[in-house]
Amino acid sequence: MPLDPQFRTVLDQLTAAGAIPLVRGTAQETRSHYRSLAMARRGEGYAPEPVKHVADDRVDGPAGPVPVRVYTPEDERGRVVTYLHGGGWVVGDLDTHDPVCRRVANALGATVVAVDYRLAPEHPHPAALEDVTAALAWTADRFPGRSHVVAGDSAGASLAAGAALRARDGRGPALAAQLLLYPATDPRMELPSIRDNGEGYFLTRADMAWFFDQYLPDGRADTTVDLLHADLSGLPPAVVATAEFDPLRDEGDAYAERLRAAGVPVRHVPGPGLIHGYFAFLGVVDAAEETGAAALAAVDELLG
Repeated sequence: MPLDPQFRTVLDQLTAAGAIPLVRGTAQETRSHYRSLAMARRGEGYAPEPVKHVADDRVDGPAGPVPVRVYTPEDERGRVVTYLHGGGWVVGDLDTHDPVCRRVANALGATVVAVDYRLAPEHPHPAALEDVTAALAWTADRFPGRSHVVAGDSAGASLAAGAALRARDGRGPALAAQLLLYPATDPRMELPSIRDNGEGYFLTRADMAWFFDQYLPDGRADTTVDLLHADLSGLPPAVVATAEFDPLRDEGDAYAERLRAAGVPVRHVPGPGLIHGYFAFLGVVDAAEETGAAALAAVDELLG
């Protein structure tokens, strides 16, 4: 189907404002630009989705404290989610993804622990994954007995998938499910959508190449990142959401298929007409709202 008309308007506005491309010279400049865009999406008169409680805390990480933000939902249902923000492993923070975490908390009736993991290039792989591993253990210890979901969007979804592999191999707690929103799974950048959707839809092929260069300066073969070449057997059930006009669409689709082939229960939620990052437009773009709700409902069904 064609690009969603509301996203066409968004892209036209970003282009007219000179807000595309996303990458702006240095990592610090790109972080500042990304944060400005994330805050601008909330619009005039924005009010955060109410949750019962929000508190900042810290996890003892391998290189020092890792900031986390804990969201308590309006209606607790005995679940906990460790959430990992997107941003190419280089940008993004607790504030940029605050609306997302609020929605996940209330939609799933789950306490959400958002993780402010270390960023590249100052801290290349596996620094972020080590922080996430520590945060998963902290969450499991702080909220014992709950169904534990690891979740993330984009680079955060890649980290979630890598952390699930580690947990399966004994380097993390037992997980009930994974929520992977348009994950990056192919650092080789070999599938058709990275070319077909690599220009004109916000995230570009050049952006992804730059992000991978910052995050993986020593090579791209580690299977906690090169997920299409990992052994996926024995992983927890997964919801994989993709977007039609996303450069990462094919690698997300392929990951869902590889999980299924490995015997992992999978719910694949396609995003017709949508672009990469659509989950950040909940409440702004109707189709993003509908598809985001479908992904969260799929997680709810997996948890039972």
